[in-house]
Amino acid sequence: MADTSNSIAFVRTETLPQLDPPASEVGVIGWMKHNLFNGVWGTLLTLLSLWAIYYVLSGFLPWLLGGVWGTNSLAECREVLGGAAGGCFSVLSERWNQLLFGFTYPEEYYWRPTVAFVLLFVAIAPVMFSMLPRVMLVFTAIYPFLAFHLIWGGTILSPLLAMAGFIVGYLAYSRLVNQSFAMGFFGGIVAAVLTWYIGGFIVDAIAPENPTLGAVPSRDMGGFMLNMILGVVCVSLSIPLGIALALGRQSDMPIIKWICVVFIEFIRGVPLITLLFVANVVLAYFLPPGTNFDLILRVIIMITMFASAYIAEVIRGGLAALPRGQYEAADSLGLDYAQSMRLIILPQALKISIPGIVNVAVGLFKDTTLVSIISMFDLVGMIRGPILASTEWNGVYWELFGFAAFLFFIVCYGISQYSQWLERQLATDHR
Repeated sequence: MADTSNSIAFVRTETLPQLDPPASEVGVIGWMKHNLFNGVWGTLLTLLSLWAIYYVLSGFLPWLLGGVWGTNSLAECREVLGGAAGGCFSVLSERWNQLLFGFTYPEEYYWRPTVAFVLLFVAIAPVMFSMLPRVMLVFTAIYPFLAFHLIWGGTILSPLLAMAGFIVGYLAYSRLVNQSFAMGFFGGIVAAVLTWYIGGFIVDAIAPENPTLGAVPSRDMGGFMLNMILGVVCVSLSIPLGIALALGRQSDMPIIKWICVVFIEFIRGVPLITLLFVANVVLAYFLPPGTNFDLILRVIIMITMFASAYIAEVIRGGLAALPRGQYEAADSLGLDYAQSMRLIILPQALKISIPGIVNVAVGLFKDTTLVSIISMFDLVGMIRGPILASTEWNGVYWELFGFAAFLFFIVCYGISQYSQWLERQLATDHR
């Protein structure tokens, strides 16, 4: 047996210097190793993906970069190309105004929807980014009426009357909500409708014959401008209406509950194209003879109803995801129904519902192209109608529909990226 009585144990008294990680684990090489070449199957999928990207770009880039922009017809474009690969993008440079503003919108008024589009970002900025001054919300409240006056023109008394109706409705709601939320809600709606009904006769009587901005009828609206109008207005209106329907479906009042249930289930069970045909044809049979109900307004009503039913179900899912303790906490604080919903329940439910709401909003914006079925010349309607029907550009498809896809992708991708940023900003569960 070995003698260990005189052995001395060694204990290091200084700290070893920190060594750099291996070069294969950091930087670009490390990232590629962990994300692109992490095993046999990962390497095979990466190589297959690189081949697919090369195959697509090798055919697309020559067509894109070798395109022609300065001809007046498809025949001239093909003569310039001489059989080489390239797109006939001259249709975009020649018909850009029709693609954006429609076929009959007056050219001298192009500045008006352009200004309204730029001001849209100013109006939604304080809603989307909480770090901006809250005083900017005043312009946000004014913007819908200002944009209407810019795009449609006519007398300024009409948007002022619309604004007055909302103000009167809000004042009535503030006065009656202390008695009950339902009385305040429906009282505000009645006050607003009466203001618009009575004020309409006054506006018709005192409106000047020659307004400052020339009036543009709705039948002259078209192009991507029409898609933007329908998308922005319908999404903006469907979110508060969807919240009201979701709350109504959970109401303890049976009449309110079943009205909301029937509305949601009926609208969700009907295709959107059917509702658009109803707006275009059937709705006129239920109006008094000689009544002129603007087609864009009818389409906005139907699309808003369709989207609000889906948003109501999304928000109902968010409400159901909240633990019962949140409702009990609101009751223990002595809050009434409106206060508990505004301060405690809805902020949490809406945060949970952000992905679903964005999904409905993106789908709704793309579905605005369905109005071309009812002879409204939106972006797709302009491509399928006046442009492709012309002898100069009959046969140009990839360039036009690719341009339409690019515009819709930019808008939808922007909405998606903002929603992801908003989710990160509102994240409270530190994982």
